[in-house]
Amino acid sequence: MAEVEVIEVGPRDGLQNEAAILPAADKVRLIERSIAAGLRRIEAVSFVNPKRVPQMADAEAVMEGVPRVDGVSYAGLVLNPRGLDRALATGVDEVNVVVVSTDEFSRRNQGCTVDEGVANWAAIAARAHEAGLFVSVTLAASFGCPFEGEVPADKVLDLVRRITESEPPDEIAIADTIGVGVPAQVRTLLEGAGEIAPDIPLRCHFHNTRNTGYANALTALDHGVSALDASTGGFGGCPFAPAATGNIATEDLVYALDRSGVPTGVEIAQVTETAAWLSDRLDSPVQALLGRAGPFPT
Repeated sequence: MAEVEVIEVGPRDGLQNEAAILPAADKVRLIERSIAAGLRRIEAVSFVNPKRVPQMADAEAVMEGVPRVDGVSYAGLVLNPRGLDRALATGVDEVNVVVVSTDEFSRRNQGCTVDEGVANWAAIAARAHEAGLFVSVTLAASFGCPFEGEVPADKVLDLVRRITESEPPDEIAIADTIGVGVPAQVRTLLEGAGEIAPDIPLRCHFHNTRNTGYANALTALDHGVSALDASTGGFGGCPFAPAATGNIATEDLVYALDRSGVPTGVEIAQVTETAAWLSDRLDSPVQALLGRAGPFPT
């Protein structure tokens, strides 16, 4: 297993589906605590319509309050040109552009078809590259769609091909948005994406909705990913996908990686403490298991 970077998505994906809306100051504190734990790539905000996702309405205030630390990169999720305008104005280091793998989910998530999403990607990525930003693309619902069912691997891989031909990304993320994927799918998609775009780093985004997220993450590590998304405490979900609960938890993932001899530079104890702190702020239980059992050996 090679070294892998853990990307903290708790401030964005971890909060966007919670009933409680954290104030910007608490979001900044979550980010500060994540940095103190050793996390260096953080998806801090989402530049989406605040009427549709009110939990993310204060993106500008959050970015104004985050500490600017050498070696720490802040990403903002972007769905359209207006979102990119907002992102550029806040000084994010990265933009993460979402393209959904199925038409129905794409319409519900961002009001466009897959073809329109690819066109949006090309325009957004070109402008972001001109601004000097690192630009990643996340292929949502790559393992299954809550509205269309199974998503054939060939369809996802064709999307990889179209995106890389239109405006090559700096990173490609394969996302199991609703937590239905299994390791066999991970192998197929990563091997195929690696053949289509051998020079572009691969990242994966998994949810543990059906208890396969960690198996998927370790399988992805065996198949060349350079980064894995995770959320402190295992909080998270998509507001537009029924029952899409629970990102893989940062502390549980780091435990598995550390015990497998894969360095992450992340302090598990600090992440676990932050998960308990966040649970209190959200009035929502921690989904991670490590805080219950503790690390091993003691």
